[in-house]
Amino acid sequence: MGILYNVPSASAWGIGIFVLFALMAFNEFGRTTKWGGLVLFLVVPVFMTIFVWPKTNAFGNEYGTGTWFTWVKTYSALAGALGFMAIRFIPGLAQNKWALRFPPFILALNILEACIRDFQVFTFGFWNGGYSDNLWLMSGPWNIMNGIAGLLNIITICGWAGIFISKDSSKDMIWPDMIWAWVIAYDLWNFAYVYNCIADHSFYAGLILLLSCTIPAFFIKRGAWLQHRASTLSLWAMFVMTVPSFVDRIAPVPTTHNPAAFFVVSLLALLSNGALAVYQFRKIWLKKLNPLKDELYADTRVYQAIVAENRAG
Repeated sequence: MGILYNVPSASAWGIGIFVLFALMAFNEFGRTTKWGGLVLFLVVPVFMTIFVWPKTNAFGNEYGTGTWFTWVKTYSALAGALGFMAIRFIPGLAQNKWALRFPPFILALNILEACIRDFQVFTFGFWNGGYSDNLWLMSGPWNIMNGIAGLLNIITICGWAGIFISKDSSKDMIWPDMIWAWVIAYDLWNFAYVYNCIADHSFYAGLILLLSCTIPAFFIKRGAWLQHRASTLSLWAMFVMTVPSFVDRIAPVPTTHNPAAFFVVSLLALLSNGALAVYQFRKIWLKKLNPLKDELYADTRVYQAIVAENRAG
């Protein structure tokens, strides 16, 4: 028995690694070719919406994916992926101040949706565990803690005025102010969210999915974390809508259902996002920055390196 998960066998890790590399590969396909992105995030979803998902992901299905939240999360992720493609490939949008407000808006909306769900799970009162829409859940103070962590994560979104398009052939949407500190705080919050709200699905929807966008953001195309996140989240959501039995029947990795695990992951999320908020507010105060216009991390080496490598082409 593990601390967070009851991993049934070595094959489960193998499947998880395969899913990780598949998400990263499709993300690269959509990122490096405009037509690939249009196929993945426009053509395929339209086809699936009409012919497949109403059957495979019907409301109230036995796998716990037929809920309003699954459908809303899928289309909001796709809206992000397509919106970012528009900013990347439609001339003039990258310089339009209104267009540059779309990335932080869609990001904040996705986080807020999850915060609402965390608070909702607390109201279920499943103090010893219970089922809602065929999903096992355990309510507790961790839902409140992590909901607050998510709200702090929204507050600390900064520097969107500095978004620009890379000069290389892939024309990536670069957000240099979204440095590693915010990404790690987001990852800890989001992992705690999926652990709290879709516990026995969280090995894939949390650990594997977060790695699939964080690894490219740190090692493949730095500065494009949000673009990676929207793409991999869309890919995973579409897969779950198409094969909802994958997590529960084909390759399940259940959590330990240990209240201490829920508490610890949410505490880490709250502490990290609280620390980030304090650091950013202090920096804004000392440097007299305007968080709606100024970039907070322009004086850091990682920010300057990302700008240099993406403006040069």
